[in-house]
Amino acid sequence: MSLRHTLTRLSIAAASGALLASVAATPALADDDWDGGDDPGVSRQDDGFDNRGDWNDHQNSPRLYRGVVTASELLLRSAPNRGGQVIRVAYRGDHVKIFCKTQGQNIQGNRNWYLLTDGTWAWGSARYIKTLGPSPRWC
Repeated sequence: MSLRHTLTRLSIAAASGALLASVAATPALADDDWDGGDDPGVSRQDDGFDNRGDWNDHQNSPRLYRGVVTASELLLRSAPNRGGQVIRVAYRGDHVKIFCKTQGQNIQGNRNWYLLTDGTWAWGSARYIKTLGPSPRWC
């Protein structure tokens, strides 16, 4: 393993630890505005898109990307691996805001994980999130 790769992993671990500490010390901010969407049997969280599909609350921000959850239930975690604490759950069809991507635990052939910013910061496996638009930048 190269020194650069080792330092990158240590930086990610330190950032994850700081993030986890701040989550534990402050109340979580979440958008609890759920609507029924087009499917009356599926609840969807407010996704930040208007009816034209625009990224209305962050459209001028080059730092955020967007994606949609493809798993029926996706556990979002405190670290980019299955050992990370579950922060929250996303469901198939939920739109998510992606800050950046990194490599973590291999999930069915995909080592990429996305850092999501929807109310709380949490990691989701890229295996179960389809990006909409450009691929997220590296963390």
